[in-house]
Amino acid sequence: PCRSVLTVACEQTEVLLFDPISSKHIKTLSEAHEDCVNNIRFLDNRLFATCSDDTTIALWDLRKLNTKVCTLHGHTSWVKNIEYDTNTRLLVTSGFDGNVIIWDTNRCTEDGCPHKKFFHTRFLMRMRLTPDCSKMLISTSSGYLLILHDLDLNKSLEVGSYPILRARRTTSSSDITSSGSSGPRAVGSPCHQNDSGPLSEKHMSRSSQREGGSPRNSLEVLTPEVPGERDRGNCITSLQLHPKGWATLLRCSSNTDDQEWTCVYEFQEGAPVRPVSPRCSLRLTHCIEEANVGRGYIKELCFSPDGRMISSPHGFGIRLLGFDAHCSELVDCLPKEASPLKEIRSLYSHKDVVLTTKFSPTHCQIASGCLSGRVSLYQPKF
Repeated sequence: PCRSVLTVACEQTEVLLFDPISSKHIKTLSEAHEDCVNNIRFLDNRLFATCSDDTTIALWDLRKLNTKVCTLHGHTSWVKNIEYDTNTRLLVTSGFDGNVIIWDTNRCTEDGCPHKKFFHTRFLMRMRLTPDCSKMLISTSSGYLLILHDLDLNKSLEVGSYPILRARRTTSSSDITSSGSSGPRAVGSPCHQNDSGPLSEKHMSRSSQREGGSPRNSLEVLTPEVPGERDRGNCITSLQLHPKGWATLLRCSSNTDDQEWTCVYEFQEGAPVRPVSPRCSLRLTHCIEEANVGRGYIKELCFSPDGRMISSPHGFGIRLLGFDAHCSELVDCLPKEASPLKEIRSLYSHKDVVLTTKFSPTHCQIASGCLSGRVSLYQPKF
């Protein structure tokens, strides 16, 4: 968070640490895990967590990198995502076992942390918390996006214990009323329910309503609109949140893997259209087609710290994208219909497909990493 260290998760068992100012290599954690390292998340300026295909999460302290603080066991498949609630100091992880697990870092020992399964869904790809931790978003390989509203991480969610809002497709028009159809999907709903009928009335009626708001952890199931994918479906491979919580950023690929899109969806807050079914929470505002190079690999994109730009892997480089040509705030240039993202600058320095990119949280600097292992640092001039 203070920009003193750049950490890199590698396809094998390694984690690399660099000084982003001098570009010097600081240290290699050669056996950080027993399989591919997928994600790294700093909890504060010294403590960070890594997750791996070996099904574990590890906690590390920058002051003592020779040994792990502890190893966390609880997932049964590849762990792909780490989030952290700074208010409760709860670590949140998700994996390809479909589980979202909560870890109490307040009570860590060398043997691990107390943990519990918070949520489960099929086809889980990525999970994110909004900056204020009021919502959890979960993307799936079947094209669904799940939103848990009014989030309470202290309450585990089992089938039937939370209200489910009927699946609906997002829209790019000004008409954002709810729809009873989720659009074409061959794989079915991601939620573990046996009946396919509308569930909103049943669950909402037996869920306690808090005064002046919706029930805690109410679940909304969306099928985000992606240009050109109305009839073929898509897989949501990458999921990011606007730093001010205004929007979500998705990287989607078609089921046939012949198209990729980067899409921005504005959060729509407001009164429900019907008492039992809030209007669709997301509206497509901007999108752009991607190069679709390196099929089968997930490309992780990101917002800039101020939310005015997007850095997106594009073939052997990255593109800096804006909501308009002047890098305006999203709220100052919201279109009535979905509009193309504007390409501000393209940066190409790799000899292989770029898979990830990240802005510095404090300086005008961007990092990118490609499939062959090269890490590049940029200081763009505009």
